[in-house]
Order: sequence, then C-alpha cells, then structure tokens
Amino acid sequence: MAAENSADTPDYRDTVFLPQTDFPMRAGLPQREPEWLDRWARIGIYDRLRERAEGRAPFVLHDGPPYANGHLHIGHALNKTIKDIIVRSHQMMGRDARYVPGWDCHGLPIEWKIEEKYRNEGRDKDAVDVVEFRQECRRFADDWVSIQRDEFKRLGITGKWDDPYLTMDFHAEAVIAGEFMKLLMNGSLYQGSKPVMWSPVEKTALAEAEVEYHDHTSHTIWVRFKPVGDALQGASVVIWTTTPWTIPQNRAVAFNPDIAYGLYKVGEVAENATTTTGELLVLADALAEGVMASAKVQDWTRVADVPAAELEGVLLAHPFRGVEGGQGEWDYDVPLLPGDHVTDDAGTGFVHTAPSHGDDDYQLGLRFKLPMTYNVEPDGSYRADLPLFGGQAIIAPDGKDGPANVSVIKQLAWAGGLLAKGKVKHSYPHSWRSKAPLIYRNTAQWFAAIDKPLEDGMGQHGDSIRARALTSIDKLVKWWPQSGRNRIHSMVSNRPDWVLSRQRAWGVPLTCFVKRGVQPTAEDFLLRDARLNDRIIAAFEVDGADIWYRDGFKEQMLDGIANPDDYDQVMDVLDVWFDSGSTHAFVLRDRQDGVPDGIADVYMEGTDQHRGWFQSSLLQASATKGRAPYRNVVTHGFTLDEKGMKMSKSLGNTIVPAKVIEQYGADILRLWVAQADYTADQRIGPEILKGTADSYRRLRNTLRFLLGALSEFDESERVDLAEMPELEQWVLHRLAQLDHQVRSGYDQFDFQGVFQTLFQFCTLEMSAFYFDIRKDALYCDAPNSLRRRAARTVLDLLYHRLVTWLAPILPFTMEDVWLSRFPSEDDSIHLHDFAVTPADWLNEPLAVKWDQVRRARRVVTAALEVKRSDKTIGASLEAAPVVHVEDTDTLAALKSVAFADICITSDLSLTSDPVPSEAFRLSDIGGIGVVFERAEGDKCQRCWKILPDVGKHAHPGVCARCEEVLTHGD
Repeated sequence: MAAENSADTPDYRDTVFLPQTDFPMRAGLPQREPEWLDRWARIGIYDRLRERAEGRAPFVLHDGPPYANGHLHIGHALNKTIKDIIVRSHQMMGRDARYVPGWDCHGLPIEWKIEEKYRNEGRDKDAVDVVEFRQECRRFADDWVSIQRDEFKRLGITGKWDDPYLTMDFHAEAVIAGEFMKLLMNGSLYQGSKPVMWSPVEKTALAEAEVEYHDHTSHTIWVRFKPVGDALQGASVVIWTTTPWTIPQNRAVAFNPDIAYGLYKVGEVAENATTTTGELLVLADALAEGVMASAKVQDWTRVADVPAAELEGVLLAHPFRGVEGGQGEWDYDVPLLPGDHVTDDAGTGFVHTAPSHGDDDYQLGLRFKLPMTYNVEPDGSYRADLPLFGGQAIIAPDGKDGPANVSVIKQLAWAGGLLAKGKVKHSYPHSWRSKAPLIYRNTAQWFAAIDKPLEDGMGQHGDSIRARALTSIDKLVKWWPQSGRNRIHSMVSNRPDWVLSRQRAWGVPLTCFVKRGVQPTAEDFLLRDARLNDRIIAAFEVDGADIWYRDGFKEQMLDGIANPDDYDQVMDVLDVWFDSGSTHAFVLRDRQDGVPDGIADVYMEGTDQHRGWFQSSLLQASATKGRAPYRNVVTHGFTLDEKGMKMSKSLGNTIVPAKVIEQYGADILRLWVAQADYTADQRIGPEILKGTADSYRRLRNTLRFLLGALSEFDESERVDLAEMPELEQWVLHRLAQLDHQVRSGYDQFDFQGVFQTLFQFCTLEMSAFYFDIRKDALYCDAPNSLRRRAARTVLDLLYHRLVTWLAPILPFTMEDVWLSRFPSEDDSIHLHDFAVTPADWLNEPLAVKWDQVRRARRVVTAALEVKRSDKTIGASLEAAPVVHVEDTDTLAALKSVAFADICITSDLSLTSDPVPSEAFRLSDIGGIGVVFERAEGDKCQRCWKILPDVGKHAHPGVCARCEEVLTHGD
C-alpha cells in the first residue's frame, strides 16, 4: 500500500489544468430556447444562409401543406422535425437547401367551422352571400396559419417563415385555376354521371384520399329474386347485400360463369323461418350451406346443376314488383348478367346490381347499357316522390343510420322477398373529416380521365396520366423506404378516374363554362379557348377566386369570345387535393427560391400520403407537366403511445408537443425523432421521453468536457498529423470514418443511424476511452508538451465536427455549444458547413492495431473492476497488473504504446509467459490474462499516480513528470 503524504504537503490543485467552462450541466432548454429563436430572427439567419449559398447546387424539400385548422399534434412535430433535419443537414453538406413552409387553406373543415358559427348566431348559411362566406373562411384560415407558424417555429424549424405559401393566396388560386384549365385543354377533363364516394353529412363527393375505413355494423339481408315465367323451374335466385337501402335501385343480378351453381329444394325449416318446405332456390354450391343456416333451413336437397347457359339471359322480377303503394316504380324486369367480379367467397354467388351505387355495378351497367337511377338526394335521403320510402334518410345528419335500411327490410318481408336477415360488423368507408359513414351515389361530377391519351405533346414518359405516373414511380423517383414504391404503384395501377368536383363554397372553382342544351359527351360541351383561360388567370391574380362568384363575371370573361347566354358557369369547387397537388407550380416553378424545372429534390410526409398528397401531386403533375414533381419521396409512420396504442383524446394518451417543450424543451422532442426509426410507427410517452432526456444529458456532458478541455486553445498549440501520438492518429482515423458515415446517413435520410453512430462514438469511444485516457495528459502535462498539445488539437478537430454533425438534430444545444466557445453578435453554428475531413486521416493498419489494443484493455479494466468491487483497491491507479499475452502480434502492439497509461494504471507489465490459472480472463477474448499486482511507491499529490520516485524531488509529494511541470511551467 502506498504511504500517504504528510499533512504539510503543499496543495497542488491550482497547478492542475482542470477543464474551464461556463457551459452549464443543466440545459434549461424550455427557458433558453426562445432566446435563440429571437436571436436567429434578429440576425436573419435563413436569408443569410441563402446569401452564403449563392452559386451552390440547390436542394429543395417541398413542404406538404398542413391544414390550417387547430393546434399542432405530435404527428406534426415528427413531420416538421424530420423535414428540418433533412434541410439543415443538406445545407451543411454544401447545398443551397431551401425550405418554404406552406398551408392548405381551402376545404370542408373550415367551411364547417364557419357554418357552426353561423348556426350559433342564428344565421342561415344559404342566405349569406357566397363571397362574404368565403371571406369568413379566409379569415379563419389566416388566424390558424399565424398560430401554427409560431408553434412550428418553436420546434426550431428553419424556413422562409416571413413568406410561406398559402393555397388561398391570389397567385396560388390563379395558378390552381390555370393548372385545372390545362386539363380542360388537353382533353382529360370530362363530366360524367357515375357513382362516387358521397358524404351525406357533408353533402359532397369525396376523393379516394379523403376516405378512411373503420368498423361498422351493417344490416345484412338475403333476398329472393323470382324468375319471370317458367325459367329455372320457378326457383328464386338469392342475393346477399350489406346495403339494403340500394334494393330500390336494383337493375340487374350478376353471376360468374366459372362458379358452380345448384338448384336446392328446402326441406324442414325452423318455426320462425321465412322459407317454406318445398321452396326452390338457386345458390352457389360453395355457399349453399351458409345460406341455408342463415335462413334457418334445417335440411335441404340439391336437386340439380344449374349451368351458366341456363342463367344467362334469364329475367327476374324486382322484389318490389307489384307491391302495394309502389305505383309501378319497380314493375320492370331484372336481367341475370355475367360478371367477373362475382365470387363464391361470401354471400350467395349472385350479386345484386345497382349501377348508381357501386363501381362494379356501374361498370356492369355500362357494359350492358343498364339504366341509372336518381333516387338518393345529396343529404343521403330518398327523393321525396319515391314510392314507399320518399324522404327517408339512409345516413342521418348526425352520421348515424337513418330509417331507410329498416324500411326496405320491412317492405321486403311484407312483399315476400326477404329470405333472411342479420347484422355484420365489417370495415366500412367513412369520411376522414366528419368520421361519418359514406355511400356510393350517382351524381354528375367532373373527372380527370387518367387513361385517356392527352393532347399536350408531353408524351416522353407516357401518353396518359396513369402511364406517366407509373413511369415516374418506377424510373424517375427514389422511394425511402423502398416499400413506398410498391404501395403507391398498386394504388395508382388500380385507381379510378379522379373526381375533381366538390359541391361546396370554400375553394378554387372549376373555372370552365358548359354549353346549354348540349350533352356532356358532345364535342362543343366545354368551351375551350386560350384567350378565356388567360382572362380568368389574370382576374384571379388581381382579385383571387372570389371574383368567380361576383355578378357579371361570366359576361366580362366571355365578352368577344362567346355569347354568355349560350353558356352556364360551373360553380363546383375543386377537390382540395388538386390544390395541394398543384403546389409544385406556384411554389417550385414560380417563386424566386424555387427551381427552374419545378421538380423538388424531396417530398416527405406520412405513409398515408401515398394515397393522399404524394398521389395527388403525382397525378396532377403527370397531367400538366408530364412527370412526377419530385425525385425522392421519404415517408414516416404514425405515432403511437408507449404501449403501441393509437393516440386519442378519449383514451387520454395523447402527447401534446407544446407540453413536451414546456417540460423538456424542443431539442428533447427533436432528439426523440432522431432516435426513432421514423420509417415505421414510433412510440412516445413519459418513460420514453425520460430515456431521451437521459441520452441528451450524456451527450451534453461529452460536449461540456470538450468545451472545458479546450479552454483558451490557441492555434500555436496545433500539432500536425505526423507528429501526433498513435492514440490521437487513431481518433482522427475514426473521425474520417464517421465523416463518411454521417454524410451518407444524412444523404439517405437515416437520422437514427447518424445519431446512434455519433452517440455510441461519444459515449463509448470518446468519454469512456479517449477522454478517460487523456485526462491525465490534459490535466497534468505541461501546456507545451507534445502529448497535451496533440490531445487539444484532436479535441478541437473533434469539436468542430461533432457540433456541426449534430446541429441539424439539436439546433438549440449546438448553438449554445458554439457560442460558448466562439461568442459573437451575429455568428451561428448554422452558418457553418460540416468541416472538410482530410483523406489522409484514414489509417486502416493503425486502426487494426488499435482494435487489438482496445481488446486487451477491456481485459485489464474488467480485471481491475473486480478488485474495485471487492474493495481491494479504490482506483485503477493503485494497480500495476501483469498482463500475459500469448499472441506475438498483439504483444508487440501493446509494447509499442504506453499501455499502462491506456489502462489508467500507475504501472503495468507485459509478458509472453503462458497465462497462469489464477489470471483473470474474458471468455470472448482469448490468449490474454491479467494477474493483479499493487502499484509500488507513493501517491503523487498532483496526478495521483503511485510511483517509486514520489517524494524524491524538490517539490514535495510529486512524481518526476509533475516535478518537471512545476519547475519549468510552460
């Protein structure tokens, strides 16, 4: 045991070069981050970046516009933070990374809010002038843009906040109208009467992207269709449907010639069955047993095959034919028709066909020229004069089932058509806005034909919208992750024509005129005139889209072009997805900070946008510019709670970004984003945030050590690579490797990989290895010693890289770290790029050698930890272990370095002698054993090493190294 020094030994604490920094251990982010935001605004950092980047290659992430309605949720925070990391990292990698935030401002949710306000005030919306109503919507959207802008900025998002894009700006509305009129001119626009997804609650058509699926309990019925005359031996054809309300609109029954059908005779039935003994039914063989069970038939007989030839052309009677009070409404024949869409997976093998209320039904109707019906009103009720059911609601105004289904079922029972009934819980389409169930409804709507060859001369990637979109998906766009390609390819391959029209008021109108008294299929139905289009665009530029609704506008536009009395002005508004899908034109193409070709480097949104903004932008641009408006598409998953549950206010498991920032600061929220695999669904909650905060503290301590160790670092101290000890050369080698990994990670949008790589490097390779070893040299070597100067040079190089590499993820903290070392009134870490890393730092042979050194060190430190745990020693400097190394290359490597310093022992012996049985070993590192020996000598009162020469120098109680420093200073 080393002898303790006497009480009169001088206090050497002031001679040790301990780290000096004012950088606090506690971050205080919630309080301090607003100060940095104010500072960035004051120095105009975004515009200064644009000035500095002039001449660089542009990099544009085009912002998918959030909707200007309500406070931010955690999904917004995730989305905008990912975008910000992308933009900041590409800027710091030498690009001109521009980010123009934007907002989606038109649409139904805002209309609803204004209508709700009117109802509360006792006002009738329909009595309000449409322009006044639209201006109320504009003011509402503008207020929420201001609120959300501040909330986004609080997250540390950099961008052109003083000049964002809004779809309701006059120029934007003019461009959206102009993009729409390109469809008018290239032949893809048409008006068609066909079934579309319809919201009775919202009284408008919806696009595919506005539909979501939830469980819904529906009535289900089995219905007899009796043959006209003596066909099928008088047997009833049975259909099954989950939409009883569509039976009054039935015009055919479909069968599949490839399905095996049979004639079945009913035997014994249950007491309350609607079937009768001896009744004949035609059913698909694969489904007969299930139908009989539902109809409470206890036994039956299969009488004969019913081949397809016997089915085709058979006429059936509508179940309501001749019904009392029917007024002859359903006294028509219903044909049995072949259809490939019919399966024997469920139902009866026959499909009730109402061409006005389903896409398969509509397609069959087109093929066989079936008549359309117009029985359902915009509010989801039957037309008032429909016999038996007039005025009854299918979906009530509150989104619940109306009486129509039950009324139809009762009437079927009374008329003898109902074979069985029940209920089924299944996935059913709902409006993503109102959450109310939808129906298919036949209405006159405006469509973009996605398979029609376009008359625009832009056929490089295909002649139709679909062909261009699929070519873009496969050849022009990279998908991150790659699974996104498969998702959107499938959707675009199978999607129907785009429903462009909405029967609402707040949006960009469909700026076209139709000729009165002419069928929509006529060549002159639509007025196509480039002069007219230019007039409309010019008017919108000055007064916005409101001008469309002002008296006399039609006459003004058509003056000298066409007789206004011959044309009607279309008053529907565009699907808001067309608005946001057009943003590439008025943001990327038209703005000074856009790009000449109007194509963004990146679109980045949630994976739900494969059916939303990614797709609407793809289709819109394919129609108007011939290809996708993006080169890369990055997607993120959804945010769940800690248990993997979807967040909802009713469950009380929501995480509000503002609350997280209030408790931890925005950088902690940003770090949660960087640590998560955003390509999948991510989890967040109190415990996860605590873990994130702990990672942040560990990283902050590393940076604090760097700042302290670099106090008053001067360029005169700098050491060239060739003069550096091997340990410092190894650190530079690792920095060169990391430089490649970090840049590659940011290039590939892999922020989790970037952060985890840097975090592991900081905590395991720097804090627990390099810093630990070099603290002795930094604290105790003379300021002019090569080892200390080399260490400080490396720490400076490490500092510049770590702070810039981490700045995209932790902008507030890295600003603090930068200004703590380089205080300035107008500088910022975000005005600097990633440091250039010399290629000659890479040294693979040295890295191989130091891998051997680090492996051997692991055995030594583990052996000493055992002795520390059993209280044999208090610190590793009390040890002088003997290390047995069997491998000659490893032994040579260890002898060529100061292995005792690397193991932080006062002394250490290396030997090739066989490892004795009592030696400490690690199971995963063979050929190395450690025998513990205690260090001999006294403890140096300055560096704490235990050495034989302590006490033998002019300065009491110090070793030779410390004596030299104390005697000669610098």
